[in-house]
Amino acid sequence: MNIGQAAKATGISTKMIRYYESIGLVAAPHRTESGYRVYLDDDLHALRFINRARDLGFSVEQMRDLLTLWRDRDRASADVKAIARAHIAVLAEKARALAAMSETLQHLAETCHGDERPSCPIIEKIAAAVPPSGRPANRPRFGIAQLH
Repeated sequence: MNIGQAAKATGISTKMIRYYESIGLVAAPHRTESGYRVYLDDDLHALRFINRARDLGFSVEQMRDLLTLWRDRDRASADVKAIARAHIAVLAEKARALAAMSETLQHLAETCHGDERPSCPIIEKIAAAVPPSGRPANRPRFGIAQLH
């Protein structure tokens, strides 16, 4: 199977497959005499595994660890569970942050008249968080207290 077929079969773009190969997440596939990649069933299984792990939001390093554990039939499930639990904590924190952003934006939207007047608390609160010199080199994160 060539890279285009592998991409269709796994749901991963050819560009991402090449990237995963370049960083060593997956082994380089066999090649024909003319240099074309040839993907075997094991390659496709690994790519599908990566695609599912990516869908669950795992980082490249976590996917690397999970792939290593997946291939190791003598693995301890506790090692897999530890990676999953750590990722759950990260996802929970992101969910809390998203909920807080949503709540803040909801509050600001409710206080905006939404008419022809130029006055808008949404713009005013966002602008109040930007220093007079403009945005610094590294973008600040707005704290909920700053916007409420």
